[in-house]
Parts: sequence; structure tokens; C-alpha cells
Amino acid sequence: MKTRKEIRWKRFSGAVGIATGLAVAVAAAPAVGVRFHDTQKQTAEFIAADGSIALSPAQQRVMTEALSTMPAPCCSDYSMATCCCPCNLAKSAWGLSKILIAKHHQNAAQVRKAVSGWVRFVNPRGFSGDACFSDGGCNRAFNRNGCGGMKETELAATL
Repeated sequence: MKTRKEIRWKRFSGAVGIATGLAVAVAAAPAVGVRFHDTQKQTAEFIAADGSIALSPAQQRVMTEALSTMPAPCCSDYSMATCCCPCNLAKSAWGLSKILIAKHHQNAAQVRKAVSGWVRFVNPRGFSGDACFSDGGCNRAFNRNGCGGMKETELAATL
């Protein structure tokens, strides 16, 4: 039979394990208000947001701070803030950033974390960083190390 001390310790350690598990789940979750679940649908949504949400100068600084330290996954010679061109991958990241900043008041660190999560979601195997410079990379699907196309209207064929 266990002593009261052993029972209390077991309850405490179980609670710590649960709390630790919750902390890990929260840390891995995307930013407030956004859950990644459908690459094609959300790419279109985020690209639309990029074209429709105008940031204030202060909000634009948050976006620039968040994305300028991240290499663009499709062309790592550039940052995610500029990319080498407005491909569908870059526009989706920019639109996601604008949603998080304008609608959810996220800071640069939160935006950076969410965009990193989006990039991992669309291509769990990762990007080589040179898709823009390899044969057909601009028109390959995200999950095939590509930019997802250059035209918003061609999403269906590329994702």
C-alpha cells in the first residue's frame, strides 16, 4: 500500500506532466485566430488578404520586422519580407502576416512563428531554398519544393 506522500507525489508529477504537455501543444499551435487545415483554400484566402488589407506604417514595420529575418523558402537569397518575386508562396505568407497584424494585433515574434508554421504546413519535408532557380520550381506545388505558381488563378493546378 502506498503512503500518502507517495500518492501526493504521483498526483503532483502527473499534473506537471499534463501542464508540460499543454505547454508544448500551445507552443506548437499557430497564432491566435488561425489554424492551418487546407493548403489550397487557405492559400487563396491569404493571397486575397494580401491584396485587400492595407497596413498602417506601424503595422508594416511589424510585418517587415517579422519577415526580414526569415529566408524565403523558395529563394533563400532573399528574405520572406521581399522574396525574389511575388509568387503564390510569398503572397500567402504576406497575407497571413497582414491578417495576424491587422485583425489579431500580433507582434513580430508571433507573426514570424505563425508564418514559419505555415511554411512547415504547406511542405512538411521542407524547402531547398533554391526552387526559384531550379527548372520548373516556380510552377511546382508547395509540397514539391515549389512556389505554387505565379498567378493566383492557377492555384488549383499547382497545390
